[in-house]
Amino acid sequence: MRPTVHDIAAAAGVSLATVDRVLNQRPGVRHVTREKVETAIRELGYVRDVAAANLAKGRTYPLVFILPASDNSFMHGLNAEIRQAVLRSPAERTDIRIIEVPAFDPAALVSVLEGLSRERPCGIAMVATDAPEVRTVVDKLVRERFPIVTLVSDLTGSLRHHYAGVDNIAAGRTAARLLGRFLGSRKGEIAVLAGSMLVRDHRERLEGFASVMAAEFPDLAVLPVLEGRDDPEVAHRLVVDALGNAGIVGVYSLGAGNRGLIRALKEKAVDRTLTVIAHELTAYTRAALIDNTIDAILNQDAGHEVRSAIRVLKAKADGLAVIDAQERIRLDIFVKDNLP
Repeated sequence: MRPTVHDIAAAAGVSLATVDRVLNQRPGVRHVTREKVETAIRELGYVRDVAAANLAKGRTYPLVFILPASDNSFMHGLNAEIRQAVLRSPAERTDIRIIEVPAFDPAALVSVLEGLSRERPCGIAMVATDAPEVRTVVDKLVRERFPIVTLVSDLTGSLRHHYAGVDNIAAGRTAARLLGRFLGSRKGEIAVLAGSMLVRDHRERLEGFASVMAAEFPDLAVLPVLEGRDDPEVAHRLVVDALGNAGIVGVYSLGAGNRGLIRALKEKAVDRTLTVIAHELTAYTRAALIDNTIDAILNQDAGHEVRSAIRVLKAKADGLAVIDAQERIRLDIFVKDNLP
């Protein structure tokens, strides 16, 4: 049976009020009495329920989410999920602020992180741009006891506490297997549309995709990556130009430039001979699945990622363990027949 505050009070020969003052590090307790209480805590093996204590004290957790300011539907959806979390703030005892930075801009992200080091929020969740200068400032903040979670795109090799997102290498491998199976015995070239190779999730998806294509579908050649910067207009122009190559039989969109991709496919692939795999279920990709412009969508649950980031940041702020199974983000595969 777990020891309670009543057991501590009895062992130390003090009142419950005195135990409460010691546990919550409040003044008004003589040094000798504080030592008696702390000795009783150690000898009894008492483990404090930090979450319950914070609830009793009415503690609020100031959290910051840093997102790229880009015109893509997935980031709009991620932003909307964070705003839903803001609405839940009174119940979850959070105070959430969203800061947007230019997409794929390491210097801008570093500037925001350095500014937050002076504000000292309880935790920071960020869509990471994978650059040495970003890793340096993240490591500095973690050493200064800031809980940091990377969201959607990771910063491996850094001291960040947790990554809330899918396994992107596995996602790329899954996309390759779907595309290869859908194409069957066809031979040809595969166009790949990314946002930027500056973000790790795009690089890892490409790594997983290319490895499976080379090993298991050697008759399908992966073309050099088109970097659309997650900009619909840039993506549209790149895909239109690429589809001038009659040898292309498939397209893998591993970023969030799907609006431009879909427009280009509707303009150029009138006979629908292309097989197309893309990421993220949005209003645009849903419609493209239904009308057969896209064949399959790999999706990550942005709401789960936001909720996971909040749980982890609060746990880290309290010095509590993270339940790994609860925070694992799954990869969903949708075709037109199983849309939610």
